[in-house]
Amino acid sequence: MNGSAKYTSPTVLGIQLKRGPQGLGFNIVGGLDQQYVLNDSGIYVAKIKQNGAAALDGRLQEGDKILAINDHKLENLSHSAAVELFRSAGEDVQLRVQQRPTMAMNGPPSSRPDGGSSVSSLGILVAVLGAAAAVTVLFMRFQPQLRRHF
Repeated sequence: MNGSAKYTSPTVLGIQLKRGPQGLGFNIVGGLDQQYVLNDSGIYVAKIKQNGAAALDGRLQEGDKILAINDHKLENLSHSAAVELFRSAGEDVQLRVQQRPTMAMNGPPSSRPDGGSSVSSLGILVAVLGAAAAVTVLFMRFQPQLRRHF
């Protein structure tokens, strides 16, 4: 079916990072006390820091779920407990990561995965309303002249 989306199953991979001047180079969200995904207390990558260890490696992406750090599973932990594990992990850190699911698209390569187009619906609405306002102003401005000619 043209234009249909199909979610691929998530991939789990191991990533080894060497702590740099900016730490591991990413921020995390989630935990028992700060669920990032509904009914999931997992730890997720919130932001990859530019030129940090994670960005230079290139495999870790925003939205990925971190399953373990140095073979310590990140299950049923508060956010602060997870942060402490990352801080005390040492210089060479082994991550086990579940990549966020991606969508495989069937359709033209220019179509967006979210089904939208490059022009937002709000943008179209604003353009249409602007045109309607311009027509109304012109009609009101020239209405007296139109009546005289008939």
